[in-house]
Amino acid sequence: MSMEGLRALPEGSAGNWITGRLRGFGSTVACTVPTGFAAYARILHPVDFFPAPPSTSSAPASASAASAPAAEGPGTPTGTAPHGLVPQRAGLTWAQVCQRTGRTPHALMQWRAITTPAPTGDAPSQTRLPVTDEGLWEEVSVQEGTLEPAALTALLDVLAPFTGEQECCHALWEGYGWLTGSSSFTVFAYADSEGGPPPPPPQPAPVPVPVPVPVQLRRALAAPRLSLPGRDYLLLAGPLRAALAMGDQVTGDWFDPQSPNLLWPLDRSWCLVSEIDFDSTLIGGSTELIEAVLAAPGLEAWEVTEGDDLGLFADTLNT
Repeated sequence: MSMEGLRALPEGSAGNWITGRLRGFGSTVACTVPTGFAAYARILHPVDFFPAPPSTSSAPASASAASAPAAEGPGTPTGTAPHGLVPQRAGLTWAQVCQRTGRTPHALMQWRAITTPAPTGDAPSQTRLPVTDEGLWEEVSVQEGTLEPAALTALLDVLAPFTGEQECCHALWEGYGWLTGSSSFTVFAYADSEGGPPPPPPQPAPVPVPVPVPVQLRRALAAPRLSLPGRDYLLLAGPLRAALAMGDQVTGDWFDPQSPNLLWPLDRSWCLVSEIDFDSTLIGGSTELIEAVLAAPGLEAWEVTEGDDLGLFADTLNT
């Protein structure tokens, strides 16, 4: 599945139009998405919920139950968290995270700010949330630099009528380690500190055989990059929905998806950016397109402007 439907472009000039429409390298919308579009939206990356067993949580025994989202249906595992916990998707949004931490949802909210429970005097009910040593609600997380497949599919459904059958450019940041076919696997062992016989030595875990790097990816790696302020990208082309095939085909049955870091149609009527350090995806386009994004089921999106700052400490409402 990796890179299926995509082909490498021989050079990066197809993205040169973006360079002159960015305001340098920084954390504002205009430093991330080309300027000049009629409207912009920020799509928040979905929340992973890692319900910690009460016996392992630093919070009171009922904390995990109190902090659990109201599920709309059975949770869907999406991976494995630290300590073997399984993330659940149960309809928990950033706005609902704010409800539990006593923070204020708004278009420029930052994940670190809203997952820091408000002081006791402001939100006494939030003191029961289990927190990390840094004071962050430890049961929730979001991915940076990629829009997970369900949300990406919902977004592509919105973009399809505005795109038609024309080809799209799919850009991928050159710094991902898996691009060259390298993979690493770590095995952890522990010793019983309570005495008794020593544990048996750990057995080496079977290492999956990596899938060879696809030919289109090898060609993209050999081609000149699309160079933008602070980032260089491999450039590929293909249908809109080929965005769902981008990622690391680790083994024959293990696919690790990665949404395009930049995506735009040949007519340049919209541009989508998942900056590698952002926990949200930005898009610029027509007023009608952005209205459709904001109204789309399956997406948590807010309207933003070119000058809005999405830096780590820019959330002044919650800091």
